[in-house]
Amino acid sequence: MSIKRQKVEELLGYDKFNVDEQNPHIVLDPEICAKCKTEPCLMVCPAGLYRKKEDNKIVFDYAGCLECGTCRVVCRDYGNKGIVKWVYPNGTFGVHFRYG
Repeated sequence: MSIKRQKVEELLGYDKFNVDEQNPHIVLDPEICAKCKTEPCLMVCPAGLYRKKEDNKIVFDYAGCLECGTCRVVCRDYGNKGIVKWVYPNGTFGVHFRYG
């Protein structure tokens, strides 16, 4: 038996995401995020959904969110509180874990 080390992208491929395009479950305030010095969200998101653009704005793609809440916790405790909305997705929306 051999164990193959997989990249995050490969592991996320096992999950199914039903995205609510009309109602994002996480919303950032770009003005608050622009003032953040620590930017913990860039480091802690296990799906790597937070990115910094060329103009230094932080953007988030909630389509692959694992709904772990890590970003909410570190933004509240170590950031500038730029996440202004964090709720679980409605009804049948969100992540569906197919393995494990």
